[in-house]
Amino acid sequence: MPAIDPQSLIDRYIGVWNEPDPGARRKTVHDLWAEDGLHILRPPQEMHDKAVGLGFTTAVLEARGHEELCARVERAYEDFVAPGTYLFRVQEAPVLLRDVITFRWESYNRQEGRAAGGGREFLVLGEDGRIRLDYQFVE
Repeated sequence: MPAIDPQSLIDRYIGVWNEPDPGARRKTVHDLWAEDGLHILRPPQEMHDKAVGLGFTTAVLEARGHEELCARVERAYEDFVAPGTYLFRVQEAPVLLRDVITFRWESYNRQEGRAAGGGREFLVLGEDGRIRLDYQFVE
């Protein structure tokens, strides 16, 4: 695996969720995630509880591969960043251990001037240094 600068990788990771240019977002997704990369989201408690209430035993959301990842990032951008409400940013510096990077992030409410939510990320990198598995825990 190539030498990884965890801060640089995380800055690019957070940046893609805030990127206004669709072409730049798509290119960054392709650069950051492996072709078959998987983003696994444990949704917020309210969404989880609704799914369980519908009879699901677990509520986990997944996006696999560049096309689904591009759609996931685009939807998050359109719903949260484009309206001018939120900005995603790193809350806690990343820590690298072999092929895993973990860090905390927050959604900063620009209108209220404070963090409105956030979560923890666990990224498992492939041999080429791109993200194979992206575990996201929204808090």
